[in-house]
Amino acid sequence: MGRHRATLHEWLRLYRQGGSAELLKRKTPSGRRRAIPAWAEKALHLRLEEPQGFDGYQAICDWLESQLAIEAKYKTVHKLVYYRLQSSPKVPRPVSVEHSCEPLEA
Repeated sequence: MGRHRATLHEWLRLYRQGGSAELLKRKTPSGRRRAIPAWAEKALHLRLEEPQGFDGYQAICDWLESQLAIEAKYKTVHKLVYYRLQSSPKVPRPVSVEHSCEPLEA
């Protein structure tokens, strides 16, 4: 089966106790908790969708600390925003007044 014998013994024990339902039951993860909780992640996602955006990842760190009282490292915030939320802290710069929109439309 490609599994360690201890794993097979655990599966057999679970099956004898509760059948296939016990085997399929989801276990709670035993890892470390996230530095930024889910509720704060949702608040940050909503804030990232606003038009003014942030100046960078450090600005997001400062915002989390001042608004939500969460201290998070730069690297943690970068991984959350870039990989997990698939977003960017920056917004496009405004177009110059002298810039003509005609070539863009063509």
